[in-house]
Amino acid sequence: MRKLLVAALLAAGVATPALAQQDSGFVGPRVEGVVGWDRPKSGGERSDGVGYGIGVGYDVQAGDAVVGVEAEASRSTAKDCVRDVTVVGDRLCVKAKRDLYAGARVGAAVTPKTLLYAKAGYTNGRVGVDYEDGGSGAGDTSQGSNLDGVRVGGGVEHAIGGKSYLKTEYRYSNYENGVSRHQVMGGVGIRF
Repeated sequence: MRKLLVAALLAAGVATPALAQQDSGFVGPRVEGVVGWDRPKSGGERSDGVGYGIGVGYDVQAGDAVVGVEAEASRSTAKDCVRDVTVVGDRLCVKAKRDLYAGARVGAAVTPKTLLYAKAGYTNGRVGVDYEDGGSGAGDTSQGSNLDGVRVGGGVEHAIGGKSYLKTEYRYSNYENGVSRHQVMGGVGIRF
């Protein structure tokens, strides 16, 4: 009897960490890193770059339905430069800088490990304009402006073991002053 009790306690001790690592659905706080293709556009001008950032969120699941809130801070390498704007040798560059997002998502767990979702929220992007006079530098200037907008998108999230997951999503942001942005982002995250 004593050996049976010790064996049962050892088995429970070994099984407890395994149970703690099992997927618990799409529930609770999460943090993630994202990276992908970024294409800001203003008027007819557009530029491709790499977008990257970090996000946080909190999800609630009821049956197959998942609802959550999320926030993200990101940057981009996208920029567009032209030379010889006013004098030979000068350069004017427009750069996509930081982007802040806060919104919500709603989705459906199509399998115990796969979530399809749509998202929408507020976004604020910063655009920088740098001018180099091509000479002494006395005429060099740098300005930035913040643009408010709306982001919509959708994606798929897949649990890869324990509480970690991979995701991919498409998103479109529409800012004021005729500026927009298309992105296809991939991410890796963990739930707590």
